[in-house]
Amino acid sequence: MKVTVSRKAHFNAAHRLFNNKWSQKKNDIVFGKCNNPNFHGHNYELIVSVTGKINTDTGYVIDMILLKRIIKQEVEDKLDHKNLNLDVKEFESINPTAENICIFIYNKIKPKLDPNLDLEITLYETPRNFVKYSGS
Repeated sequence: MKVTVSRKAHFNAAHRLFNNKWSQKKNDIVFGKCNNPNFHGHNYELIVSVTGKINTDTGYVIDMILLKRIIKQEVEDKLDHKNLNLDVKEFESINPTAENICIFIYNKIKPKLDPNLDLEITLYETPRNFVKYSGS
C-alpha cells in the first residue's frame, strides 16, 4: 500500500520571461507584461508530495523534518528573494517560466530522496495559475 504525504512551502522571487533569440516586439507579443525588462515578482506557493510505502518501524513514508530540511536547502535557500534570471545559474540559459521552475525544483529534491519514493511538485505562481511535475 502506498501513501502520499505533502509539505507546503513558499518563496518570493523575481523574473523576466523573454527569449533573447527574438525581437523585443515578439517577446512583448508572447510574454506581455512578464517581459518587463525591470523584472516582476511572485509569491510562489509550493507543495512537495512524496509517495511511497509506509515504513513499518517508523510509520512514516518520509520523516517530515527531513523533507522540511530538503525543501529549505534545495529550494528556499536557492530561490527565495532572488532574481531568477540573474541569481540562479540554471536560469541563465532557460526561461524561468513556472513550468521550468517546477522542473528545477523537482530535479533538486528528487536526488535527496530514497529512490523508492515518488515525487510530485506543485508550484503556484498565482492563486489561480499552477504547474505540476512528477518526472515524466
